[in-house]
Amino acid sequence: MDEYNNVETVDEECTHDCSTCSSNCANREELDERGFNRPHKLSSIKHVIGVVSGKGGVGKSLVTSILAVNMARRERRAAILDADVTGPSIPQAFGLHEKATWNELGLLPVRSKTGIDVMSINLLLENESDPVVWRGPVISGAIKQFWTDVLWVDVDYMFVDMPPGTGDVPLTVFQSLPLDGIIVVTSPQDLVSMIVGKAVRMAKLMNVPVLGLVENMSYISCPDCGKKIHLFGEGKTEKAAKEFGLPLLGELPIDPQLARNVDDGLIELYEGDYLKEATDLIETLLK
Repeated sequence: MDEYNNVETVDEECTHDCSTCSSNCANREELDERGFNRPHKLSSIKHVIGVVSGKGGVGKSLVTSILAVNMARRERRAAILDADVTGPSIPQAFGLHEKATWNELGLLPVRSKTGIDVMSINLLLENESDPVVWRGPVISGAIKQFWTDVLWVDVDYMFVDMPPGTGDVPLTVFQSLPLDGIIVVTSPQDLVSMIVGKAVRMAKLMNVPVLGLVENMSYISCPDCGKKIHLFGEGKTEKAAKEFGLPLLGELPIDPQLARNVDDGLIELYEGDYLKEATDLIETLLK
């Protein structure tokens, strides 16, 4: 934890974009030929997928968790980098309460019951309920260290649970990690088009492909007849997907059992085939 009490900070005027900066700082020396931060020299990461949202509270961490679980069920090595430093919820979903450890080589991620490697700030804090009261540059530095200092071994698919919005910290992830694509998570409310638009346009500015949209809290299934009840109206995310020329990759219901799985740290035991289409697409595009 001492390492993260002294996270290397940068000038608060830094844009984290070395391509527009003439400074010869230490950060520049750690970049690869594409301008991204180099991972740990012993890491092996084939594909990196960001899970983003234009606002908080739409289920981004849930989508991240399900995608990683789906990949693990397909016998792929999955990992999660929890970049939502001020609101980390990935460890809770997987029931991870032990602390990440160091050895002479670097920081080791915590492995879930089914073999998913996870790194989150909650795995480093002395008390996982302690708030992270850090300024943006310090948070950005911690996220970079999750990429550069952690030993990510033989990872087929890394999912990055991004902080919500389009501010400084998401910008750091876009500019520091070699994202192969992003999935945008939304909920079926009236502002969906505007919220999706912000995330999609930011990705395009960063030249990162948008793989598609996922709608969370899409409906409730009637326990008696199985009929789908759309509490917030139907078709808003589908309309937004068409507006931006993107596929709608899945609709997650309000599922009490799924919520219990998350609350109990048992997301790996969820039943069903949620986000199968999104998982299929990731495998197809990123072979």
